[in-house]
Amino acid sequence: MSSTGLSGKSVIVTGAASGIGRAAALRFAAEGAKVVVADLNAEAAEETVKLIDAAGGTAFAVTGDLSDASVIEQLVAGAVETFGGIDVLVNNAGIMDSMTATADVSDAEWERVIRINLTAPFQLTRAVLPHMLAAGRGAIVNTASEASFRGSAAGTAYTVSKHGVLGLTRSLSTMYREQGIRTNAIAPGGTATNIHTSMTGLDPEAHGPKVVMKYMGNLGRMATPDEQAAAIVYLASDAASNVNGVILPVDDGWAAI
Repeated sequence: MSSTGLSGKSVIVTGAASGIGRAAALRFAAEGAKVVVADLNAEAAEETVKLIDAAGGTAFAVTGDLSDASVIEQLVAGAVETFGGIDVLVNNAGIMDSMTATADVSDAEWERVIRINLTAPFQLTRAVLPHMLAAGRGAIVNTASEASFRGSAAGTAYTVSKHGVLGLTRSLSTMYREQGIRTNAIAPGGTATNIHTSMTGLDPEAHGPKVVMKYMGNLGRMATPDEQAAAIVYLASDAASNVNGVILPVDDGWAAI
C-alpha cells in the first residue's frame, strides 16, 4: 500500500499529454492511482497512457477541448464508469498569452486565455464536485502560477486568469472543507515545458513584452516538470491531509523576492 494513500484512487489530470501534466500523471500512476489522462492532443495523450501502461499502471485518455461542456461530461462520466468515482482532480491544462499589455489585448486573446485557464477548471470542478460530495472526500489541485501573485510575470490575460485560479482555489477550500474536500494549488515559476508554444504573435518590441522582460531577472533556476508534479502529488496525498487552501510556490524562491 502506498504511503501517500493514493493507491487505488481515481485521478483526473488535465493537460496530461506533456509537461507538468504528463509528469503528474506518471507520478500518480507510480503511486498506484488509476489515472484519466485529459488533453486536447489525442496522440500525445495516448503516449502518456502507453507510458503508464508500460510501467504497470492503469490509465485511459479522454481528448477534447475542456471548454466544451460535452467533453467535460465525457471526462467525468468516463472516470466514474471506469474507475467507480473521482478521488482527485488536477486542473493543470493551461496556455500562455503573448505578454500583451492591457491596451493591446484583443477580445480573441482575452477570451481564449480566460476560457482555457479559468473557466474550464471552474466548469470541470463544478462537474466533479457532486461525486466528491457523495463520497464525503476528495482532493483538488490547481495549477496556478507566479503570475497569481504579481503583475510582472506575464501579460494581462494570463495574469488575470491565474489570479482567478488563486481565488477559485481559496473559495473551494473554504466552501467544502466541512465536506471533506481539500483544494490547493501549486504556483510554478519558470518550468521547462512546452506552454510557451501557445504564445502566438509575440512581438518583443511591443509594450507588454518589453515591460515584463525587465522583471525576469529574479526568475531563478528553471524547474523540471517532475519537480512540479512532485508538489501536485504531495498536495493530493494523505501526507497533506490537513493542508487546505494553500497556494504553494514551486519557483526556486522567486515568490520570496
